[in-house]
Amino acid sequence: MTQPASVQDRGTPIISVRDLRKTYGHGAGRFEALRGVSLDIREGESLAIVGKSGSGKSTLMHVLALLDQPTDGSVMLDSQDTKRLRGRQLNRARNKTFGFVFQQFFLTASQTALENVVLPLKIAGVGRRARHERGMAALEQLELDDKAKNKAVNLSGGQKQRVVIARALVNTPRIIFADEPTGNLDSNTGRTVEDILFTLNRERGITLVIVTHDDELARRCDRRIHIRDGVIVDEEVAA
Repeated sequence: MTQPASVQDRGTPIISVRDLRKTYGHGAGRFEALRGVSLDIREGESLAIVGKSGSGKSTLMHVLALLDQPTDGSVMLDSQDTKRLRGRQLNRARNKTFGFVFQQFFLTASQTALENVVLPLKIAGVGRRARHERGMAALEQLELDDKAKNKAVNLSGGQKQRVVIARALVNTPRIIFADEPTGNLDSNTGRTVEDILFTLNRERGITLVIVTHDDELARRCDRRIHIRDGVIVDEEVAA
């Protein structure tokens, strides 16, 4: 299917994968989660990966985000074969390029909102003062700077997810991967979180990759791919 010019004409894909395969187990227990997926993701687009539970959509996201390695096939990041990235190089590429928003918040309950937000900066070796400044700036963007000293355990579900988005933004990522980002939220709060993500995509040019089984959320994206039994079975482009 032909993509809109606004997406198609953006040059070399930021991520390009070819014939991705991911197998778990051996022998009779062998399971093929991905069975030959090829896909290009253009900088600045919003992409939904849609499928039922067990379809392979989360496995695909983990491979795209370099959180897992494929059994076979290639993952190119800015035309660089990621198979060549090892250890510190791989961590640096992941930490500088990607931000993550998951259904499960993965916040440390006993730490403050600010302490949770600056964790990627701490891992990257950023100094304390710079961490504080950048963490507060990220919280301010999400209108949560007044909650900076609140412990995560005392935040509402919507506030927790906004802290997660602030953490995803703190390293100024080029891509945000969101895995069922509104799955644990009520419909009104979920819509607010969706609006935040799409505003970041539209106004800041952050590429947005969303894994979801929610058709309404998927329809907000520029492009939707449908995955079933580890293969892409359909692709739709927004009018």
